[in-house]
Amino acid sequence: MPEDVEVPPKSSRSLGSIEGDLIIGEGAIIKGEGTPPWVNVLGTVKCDENCVFECSLSTGSLEAEGDVDVHGDLTVKDRVRVSHGNLSVTGTMRARIVDVEESLTVEKDLEADQVDVGESVAVKQNTRAREIDVGGRFSGEGEVEAEAIDVGGSLTIKSKAKIEKIDVGGSAQVAGGHVSSVDVGGSFVSIDSLEFNSIDVGGAVRLAGKNIGGDIDVGGSCKVQGDLEFGKIDVGGVVEISGSGKGSNLDVGGVVRVGGYLQLSGILDVGGRVEAERDLTAHDVDVGGSVKAKSLTATAKVDVGGSINTVVGVSASSVEIGRRGEVTGPIRAEEVLIGERARVEDVHAKRITMEEMATARNLYGENISIESDCSINGEVQYTLNLHTEGNVSFAKAPVKVEKLPH
Repeated sequence: MPEDVEVPPKSSRSLGSIEGDLIIGEGAIIKGEGTPPWVNVLGTVKCDENCVFECSLSTGSLEAEGDVDVHGDLTVKDRVRVSHGNLSVTGTMRARIVDVEESLTVEKDLEADQVDVGESVAVKQNTRAREIDVGGRFSGEGEVEAEAIDVGGSLTIKSKAKIEKIDVGGSAQVAGGHVSSVDVGGSFVSIDSLEFNSIDVGGAVRLAGKNIGGDIDVGGSCKVQGDLEFGKIDVGGVVEISGSGKGSNLDVGGVVRVGGYLQLSGILDVGGRVEAERDLTAHDVDVGGSVKAKSLTATAKVDVGGSINTVVGVSASSVEIGRRGEVTGPIRAEEVLIGERARVEDVHAKRITMEEMATARNLYGENISIESDCSINGEVQYTLNLHTEGNVSFAKAPVKVEKLPH
């Protein structure tokens, strides 16, 4: 039968291999044999408060009441359980299950199946685990690979991440990599290129580099220093992309700013204003305020409550300009509605309707309807019908033509 070894409290003892259990009293110091020094315990290591291993430790399992310091590597075949204390390892730590009530500090690598820590985890090099659950803070200076990380407070990863799911109550920061699912209550930051499937953040999102992913749902703001490919974006406040953006739908309560092009296969729905340095394309565009872009193209409809400012112009199946709206650049569409008191330049469409007191430079259409008190400062050409109400001001008399100019 394997023999257990006991070490009295506040004593110091040198050990090598133990076939049974190692029972250590409060404040004892354990030293190993060999170079570098090791202690190998086939059974269980049981520690009272403030145990110190001035060596590397290999054991079947580790049970402790109070703090444990390992000045070397810690290898545990099964489970580490530290109650009412902290675990500190100056080397590499390997275990199947890690359960520490207070804090865990590992100076080199951490490898485990499950990690459950009540307060904080700090790993100075790489972390490999299936599940990590921390009540307070997690900090990893090396690469972190895990299926799931659940942190009540803050998460900081200073190298690449390869994680299926992050769930953080406060703030999270990674240095790029791959994170399939991000769920953060406060703020989420990636300081390098990130691949993701979904990001759901209550406060703010900050991304950098070339980011490729799925849906983004943010209560506050989403700012990208670089490029972003996405599925759907739903943001309550502001979206800023210094590079270009490409995705399906973009739904923003406030403002959208894009330093390059913005290309959407679905709907652009913005409560405030949209600014793109290059071309803006979408299936549908619905903007409550203003749009500024090199060009604005929609497969279906453009509906803007305020102003549109383009260089190349607006192209869509249907364009609707709100009351007192203003458009700089030509409009090309099947149907154009120019709201009351709105101002536009050149309009090319099959059907054009100008509501009361609207102003245009040139109109070119098949069927044109102009309500009262409108002004056309250039020319009007039509191929089928022109309907006008009273007090319409024409700089030139309207002309019915066989063919409209391009």
